[in-house]
Amino acid sequence: MGELSNLINIGKELEKQLNRVGVKTFDELKIIGSKKAWLKIRDMDSSACYNRLCALEGAIQGIKWHYLPEEIKKELKEFYTHVS
Repeated sequence: MGELSNLINIGKELEKQLNRVGVKTFDELKIIGSKKAWLKIRDMDSSACYNRLCALEGAIQGIKWHYLPEEIKKELKEFYTHVS
């Protein structure tokens, strides 16, 4: 696979989804951000969940998504709830 699957929280399937929506590198993921990347994924996969959103943010920050600061998890949860 490509470079994205080398990032924490990003497996082969999530990398494939990112590639399908035009995100192929870490820099592209960082520029687009977790929310926009997740929205693009959700447009093609309605099963995209809150955990996947957190996984993307964790990948950008270089940490397991479980260890994201609570304030970031709260912000992501509010975003997820608002757009779902």
